[in-house]
Amino acid sequence: MASIPELLQKLASGGVISFPTDTVPALGTLPIHGEQIFHLKQRQPDKPLILLGAAWQDFAPYVAGTAAERREWEAIAQQYWPGPLTLVLPATDRVPATMNPQNPGTIGIRVPDQAFALELLRESQPLATTSANRSGQPPLTRFGEIQATFPTVAIPPREQFPPEQSWGSGQPSTVAQWTAAGWRILRQGSVTLDPLIKLIK
Repeated sequence: MASIPELLQKLASGGVISFPTDTVPALGTLPIHGEQIFHLKQRQPDKPLILLGAAWQDFAPYVAGTAAERREWEAIAQQYWPGPLTLVLPATDRVPATMNPQNPGTIGIRVPDQAFALELLRESQPLATTSANRSGQPPLTRFGEIQATFPTVAIPPREQFPPEQSWGSGQPSTVAQWTAAGWRILRQGSVTLDPLIKLIK
């Protein structure tokens, strides 16, 4: 059971951690080590990882766009973050290809509405993440299950997060991808975008 400093140390050594979010617990690592999550989850490369961060500004090195596009994206972020909305945006070359092996030109980003996660992410900066489960299996919501399934993964302190208690809403985030024509909903989750936001089919 690891404190935030211990989780940060695990990340700095190239390891994978788990931590709570507002949806389901995540597996996370530094972006340059994203391939470790694919290996742990036995995940296919057509399912990209996303970056979780503590604030819109933290994603600036990873997102490519014009000044006008960035203003629009930031306005959406300010309206819905922290919260269960993932924005899929054009990626800079700072995003390792292992984050999105089959489409390295885009990256999904999100700020979770969970206090421990935000405290961790403020220290770590954005992490490559996905739900904590074997690929194709339901997300694990208890840290006891996560540690049993992934023994090498560091998990949060037992005192704050009892291993047999479920964490998160269990509902997936909504995933919206930016296109030149507007926003395309790739997955409808618990957030419904404002009708005034331009959506395309």
